[in-house]
Formats: sequence, C-alpha cells, structure tokens
Amino acid sequence: MIVLDNVGYRYQSGPEVLSDLSLQLAPGSFHFLTGASGAGKSSLLKLMYLAQRPTRGKLHLFGKDVGKLKRHHLPKLRQRMGVVFQEHRLIPHLTTYENVALPLRISRVKPKRIHRHVTEILEWVGLTDEMHALPMTLSGGEQQRVAIARAVISQPDILLADEPTGNVDDELAERLLYLFEQLNRQGTTVVIATHAEHIINRFAYPRLHLRHGQLRVMPPLELPKTLQKVAS
Repeated sequence: MIVLDNVGYRYQSGPEVLSDLSLQLAPGSFHFLTGASGAGKSSLLKLMYLAQRPTRGKLHLFGKDVGKLKRHHLPKLRQRMGVVFQEHRLIPHLTTYENVALPLRISRVKPKRIHRHVTEILEWVGLTDEMHALPMTLSGGEQQRVAIARAVISQPDILLADEPTGNVDDELAERLLYLFEQLNRQGTTVVIATHAEHIINRFAYPRLHLRHGQLRVMPPLELPKTLQKVAS
C-alpha cells in the first residue's frame, strides 16, 4: 500500500529532517507513528498523503511511483485517502453535517445514503447536537471530531491521522481509536501519529518510531489479559 525506499526529506536547503527511510506498509495494516516533538512525524505523514515529495529516494503509493507521476494524477490518489490534520481544515461556511458529508458528495453518493452515513458517524463521535453548527462556534476538540468524521466517512483505502486525539479527553480518545480499529477491520490501512502513550498502550499494534529523522519499526506490545478481552 505504501512503500518507502531509502527516502530522505529536507525543507529547502536545510538539513534532512528524514533520512534513509525504508518501509513497506501492507494493505490492511495498522501502525502507530511515535516519536518526540520535532522527530519528523508530521513530515512523514505529508510525504504519505502527497503534500510533499521526497528530496531523494522513492515513494510508491498504491503500487505507483509517485516521483514519476504528473501533478494532475495526484488528486485521484488522494481521493483514496482519508487525512486528519492537526489544524482541522474545516470549511468555515459549512455546517458540521455539510463538512462531514463533503467527501460523499464529491463521490456523488445518493442523498439518502449520505444522510444515513453522516448521522451515524456524528452519533459515534458525539456531535449529533452540533450537526447544524458552524466550525467557528465549536470548541477545538469538537472541530477535531468533525475532521475525524470527515476523514473516515468514505471508508478510505488509507487513513493517516496526525495527533487525532490531542484535544479530547481520554475516554473519547479511546473511543475514537476503536473507531479507527473498526475501519481497519474493514480493510483500511491506518497510520496514526500520536504522543498519547497511555492510550496507545491499550492497543496491540506495531509502532513506527522516529528518532532524529531515523525510522525504527517496533513490534506491538503484549496486552495484559484484561485488555485482550476488551480488544477482542
């Protein structure tokens, strides 16, 4: 699904923020992306969702060499991806419902299906009462939940999330991760960048750990028996 081959990335003429990254993410895999602030997590996600291109090495997405694609081919690849940004990027003049429905409208889904899917996902993220609210009237945590709902509504082939639980309490953070887990079980490849160690320790998934621009794949933690029962 995503292949990095000796990838390096730098901003303009500065030093490399990512160096010699080689990685293969299989379809249907689930990984946490961890590392200290400044380790390069957001930069790696930007490469994966094609906001930036590697300064060296090769990136393959859906079996295609991104470096050889022309710009007008990139939107079709992005349509197969759901992305949760730290800055939310909600459209200010659209309501919660309209923001979440947008990917389905772009895909020309029938209105009845749009209504059913949007109301279901808003109930899951706890925003039913804010369905008709504009982004400027929502708290930071509520805006984040709208962004998450919009990212997962179309069941993308790949979901990339940058600190998706950063502005919510622990109970809701865990609930959102179960939502990502459910999406993964339906076939979506998931990569979640997060600092929330106490939350991700409750899930037995491998980690992509960045340190000083270098990537290390760490095996999943072994869950205590009580958490194994919950996860199953």
